[in-house]
Amino acid sequence: MLQRYRRLKSVGWILQGLCVTGATAQRKHGSSSSAPQLSKPGALTLCLQQDGVRNIILNNPQKRNTLSLHMLQCLQHDLLHDLENQSLRVIIISAKGSVFSSGHDLKELAAAECKEHQTRIFSTCAEVMTSIPRIPVPVIAMVNGLATAAGCQLVASCDMAVASETSKFATPGVNVGLFCSTPAVALGRSVPRKVALEMLFTGEPISAKDALLHGLLSKVVPEDKLEEETMNIAKKICSTSRSVVALGKTIFYRQMTQGVVSAYETASEAMVDNLSLRDGKEGIEAFFNKREPIWSHKME
Repeated sequence: MLQRYRRLKSVGWILQGLCVTGATAQRKHGSSSSAPQLSKPGALTLCLQQDGVRNIILNNPQKRNTLSLHMLQCLQHDLLHDLENQSLRVIIISAKGSVFSSGHDLKELAAAECKEHQTRIFSTCAEVMTSIPRIPVPVIAMVNGLATAAGCQLVASCDMAVASETSKFATPGVNVGLFCSTPAVALGRSVPRKVALEMLFTGEPISAKDALLHGLLSKVVPEDKLEEETMNIAKKICSTSRSVVALGKTIFYRQMTQGVVSAYETASEAMVDNLSLRDGKEGIEAFFNKREPIWSHKME
């Protein structure tokens, strides 16, 4: 029983740790429950939350939504803000303009007076990317346009990604003498090795169709259907139990780092834990009684 309790609480501990990290981000504002609009003037992102869906919009199209340190801090805050709010069910990341994100701000990197500032930029970026698998709700990238370098890395780091047919993806750093080593971490875990290396060695973009074929994207849709199709996925997730999804997401990423035998052990334990959840019992009971489940969304 104690072991089962620890496994279930691990999701809560991850959540608590992420909330602490989010509290240290640069921008601070009120709870998402107080208003749909979460962002303040001057932020490089827009953040709105309604009906369980948090929309984070990269909002610096004049600079091609570069992932500057400020942009990364804004994104980090919006991702990690108020994660304990039970009404939060899905996060969608999108962007203003024709470029989803062109990656790091090369001018900022080149102008840095010391390696410490450059290190801070890359470490903050890594914190943002690695926080996504630990967030207890699904994170979806909604891409309309070009996603390059760290922008492509962000797409690869999300749990799911939906893109318009005209979107393109690239890691072109090699062409300007700065190999996309950090984007390669996420890219190499999303697409086959040879595909990733061709993108990294040549810098050539791939189409949304090819990105879907190779596993970088979940779905490709016409541009005029992008928001509708992404919201359809979000609404479906919102109809399920938050606690069941949180447990499932945690276990999915945990078992992916393990060998097959250990992965099955981890997943089998999770199935037993899931059966013990209040919502696990409620869902099965509702199925047997041919009624809609009434979710508590609690990890108990």
